[in-house]
Amino acid sequence: MKVIIAEKPDQGATLASIFQTKKHQGYIEIYPNELFPKGAYMTWAVGHLFQLVPPEWYRPEWKQWKLETLPIIPERFQYEVERAKAKQFAIVKELLRKPEVTEIIHAGDAGREGELIVRNIIHMSGVKKPMKRLWLSSLTPKAIYEGFRQLLDEAETRNLYEEAYARACADWLVGMNASRVYSILLKQKGMNDVFSVGRVQTPTLAFIVKREKEIEQFRPEPFWEVVAAFAVNGKQYEGKWTNEEGETRIKEEQLAQKIAQFCRNKLAEIHEVKTERKTFLPPLLFNLSSLQATANKMYQFSPKKTLDILQNLYQKGIVSYPRSDSNYVTKGEAETFPDILQKLRAFSDYQPFFPLPNALILHNKRYVNEKKVTDHYAIIPTEQVVDPAKLPADERKIYDLIVRRLIAAHYEAAVFDFTTVITLVDGRARFVSKGKQQIQEGWRKVISPREDDDGALLPLLHEGEQGDVLNVRVKVGKTQPPKRYTEGQLITLMKTAGKFLDNEELEKVLAKTEGLGTEATRAAIITTLKERNYIEVRKNQVYATDKAKVLIEAIGDKILASPEMTAKWEQRLSEIGEGKASAAQFMEQVKKLSAKIVQDAVEMSETWDFAGLDTASIQRTTSKAALGKPVGPCKLCGGTVIDKGAFYGCANYAKTKCPFAISKKILGKTVSRANVKKLLEHGRTGVIKGFKKEGKTFDAALVWDEKEKKITFSFAKK
Repeated sequence: MKVIIAEKPDQGATLASIFQTKKHQGYIEIYPNELFPKGAYMTWAVGHLFQLVPPEWYRPEWKQWKLETLPIIPERFQYEVERAKAKQFAIVKELLRKPEVTEIIHAGDAGREGELIVRNIIHMSGVKKPMKRLWLSSLTPKAIYEGFRQLLDEAETRNLYEEAYARACADWLVGMNASRVYSILLKQKGMNDVFSVGRVQTPTLAFIVKREKEIEQFRPEPFWEVVAAFAVNGKQYEGKWTNEEGETRIKEEQLAQKIAQFCRNKLAEIHEVKTERKTFLPPLLFNLSSLQATANKMYQFSPKKTLDILQNLYQKGIVSYPRSDSNYVTKGEAETFPDILQKLRAFSDYQPFFPLPNALILHNKRYVNEKKVTDHYAIIPTEQVVDPAKLPADERKIYDLIVRRLIAAHYEAAVFDFTTVITLVDGRARFVSKGKQQIQEGWRKVISPREDDDGALLPLLHEGEQGDVLNVRVKVGKTQPPKRYTEGQLITLMKTAGKFLDNEELEKVLAKTEGLGTEATRAAIITTLKERNYIEVRKNQVYATDKAKVLIEAIGDKILASPEMTAKWEQRLSEIGEGKASAAQFMEQVKKLSAKIVQDAVEMSETWDFAGLDTASIQRTTSKAALGKPVGPCKLCGGTVIDKGAFYGCANYAKTKCPFAISKKILGKTVSRANVKKLLEHGRTGVIKGFKKEGKTFDAALVWDEKEKKITFSFAKK
């Protein structure tokens, strides 16, 4: 008899679905069959059943947040079962200890975290029985059957457990010490909030804050461009005036007007025509990061939302393993493509793309490369294809992206001619015109990238042709600040350790330079930054809060904000997973680093300067004691407005659905309890400084408009 341990209940049900079974509380009994002649028990974790114990478990004095207790460095890390999951652990432990059970099959997700989750359960149960490893890249019935038929020896994946364990302990050490020391020191500066600090989240936050500062410090400058329309042998086109360095922007309006005046009603001659042919190969197959970036760009899906949808599709058995970091497949997978594509051809969404220009890509190393397949191959549709029209809307979008990438891989390159035309006016004034022409559509028939404006279509022009200037206009503009990152761009930024590249080809070149976090953890890091009030996402743009700016200002240029250091950590952790580095040596380095982080923070705190930042508003939103406490009378129903955590709301909501509510944060500004009380009792607050909207800051009071029954702004009269 064998016990199979999956990572999650639905995964366990999927793995057991190919057998005859009987359901029990917390496990499924698999009846005897060809693979399990004596039958088996299928059970599961519920994600992590265990967590590293809190500091006070090691020493009572570590419970209090005091500088003198830092650094906190346990001699040996210990786990405890999470209370809410203790019942499931008891079920698993009982199954493992049954005398008829002679072997354990580890069936967690085929990755580092899955390795840690299940091995922790077995270790904490105290059972030592022979173990095999189920390693799957898809959950189709065929893949499940073959996986159980060809189980791995547990020793083949043990190093991944060592890596995951080292990662968890290292993150606990750095997070526990750094979060405590910065929270304590910043509290001394009047900010009574918890400042969560992490090995991966803090360097990521540093990128966002740096960009925020660049935007804040940016001062727009006006510029002028001279645009002329030409008529040459019956052909019309436009061009921009350029200087000898190729710059089109003029810093003085007077000069721009002079150039325009000079060019009016003059002769024009085509001085030079240069055409460059560019070939664009089909995009690579998706790994998780590139899929998250693409879904964010196209549909504004957050990285977490994309991963959740992908997990659902994987659970249905229609796409391969979601947390893959590879863009390649093995020959074995490539051999399944013709069958998968033939099935996809039956659906109306994909019929126009068939027949395919290339029926096979088995020998195309751009996609099929055994050496570049890591634990898992690229994210692809499985042979269990579905009609996208039958999927829920969001699942359809993600599935369609994956399918189109596979189809596009069987297409030719897209080819364009990019043309640059230099036109001279009166033999002196130089104008440049740029255009492009599609020579071969290729894979763009399947995936139509959003067009950039690197050139409209130009008529066929030849050097030496002459004509006239039809008209000239001066166009005014102003320089633009750097753009805020989108969530999708943040994923790419983390993957490349700060070298922001909106280009999968260049990402591929940097694949050996581990970035911040892993494919599996990046979405969670961004979610954590949101939950801890470090970032806000508005219209898919990522904004840093004052709390984030304070933390990054406090850390300065120390190791915690360094993407290079974190990237080196990831590299070392990967080496542990490959059996090339010692987890014990790595942890000794982390212990030394934790002590240095505390020392650096204490030394730097003496010179901290947070001028220009709203430190007064950085307080815990609501203490447990304040929750539910009355603030004042409701302006709508006369009931009582109480503290509800992130906002103040009417206590009658549960009974009468009274909708009255005031957010604790309005346009980036925290509204104090005292001001809310004034508003409720007297109809207006005092003047609140620092509201932010569309890049501008303003001061105003909040006023209750009795006629409109809503809160409005009241501006001081100038």
